[in-house]
Amino acid sequence: MKNYKIAAIAFLGILVLSAFSFKSKVTTIYLIGDSTVADYSLEKDYESKRFPQVGWGQVFQPFFQKDSLKLVKNILGTAKEVKIEDRAKGGRSTRTFFQEGRWAAVYKTLQKGDVVMMQFGHNDSSEEKTERYVNIEGYKEFLRLFINQTREKGAIPIVLTPVARNYPWKDGKLSNVHGEYPQAAKDVAKELNVKLIDLNELSMEFFSSKGKDYVTQNYFMNFEGNLYPGFPTGQKDNTHFQTAGGKEVARLVFKAMKRL
Repeated sequence: MKNYKIAAIAFLGILVLSAFSFKSKVTTIYLIGDSTVADYSLEKDYESKRFPQVGWGQVFQPFFQKDSLKLVKNILGTAKEVKIEDRAKGGRSTRTFFQEGRWAAVYKTLQKGDVVMMQFGHNDSSEEKTERYVNIEGYKEFLRLFINQTREKGAIPIVLTPVARNYPWKDGKLSNVHGEYPQAAKDVAKELNVKLIDLNELSMEFFSSKGKDYVTQNYFMNFEGNLYPGFPTGQKDNTHFQTAGGKEVARLVFKAMKRL
């Protein structure tokens, strides 16, 4: 009888352990970057103060439904559930993201099989804003740091070039406004054999296909007053996205992931 009880307890223990072992791990995709990636809905009173402004990371989660994960199995393998953890923050360059401890917070929680997608450049290139500015060599070095430490944890780094701004337009096509920073990101990705999404090029091509007027009115933060509580006098902003623009950029990123 005693042996029977021991066997029964052991069997129950095996069942409990099996239940835990068969529970699928949630794969986390961390987004690090600047305002064009950030999730503004995390801020207090978003609807009354910030809406309709979004970063593309804010509207990225819907692309990772169970039936769509197979489309990015080249990156996620057999992952059954994906969580987008948007750690991007407005006004941050590679240097300030690191200095403020934002990268340390990501690094601390990274697990094997997670993904880190990094898109910087808008603020690194702001020479007039010395508190943000990072020269090309510094930009490369911080990207190397993020990449190498991501790999230390067994996670997967993906480098993105900075998304386009809504200028300059020439002969009906949108041109690069980020100087040498997109190429610097590509150089680091090649040097360290890292997956790369050239979001600068993809977004320039996509916006050009839609035309300046359409993009200006529908994708970027340009509108008249009295439409949204947070912008009573309207807005003229060709860097940040309205909801539709953020969704289209998120779609570009997801499509690019499928091809990596």
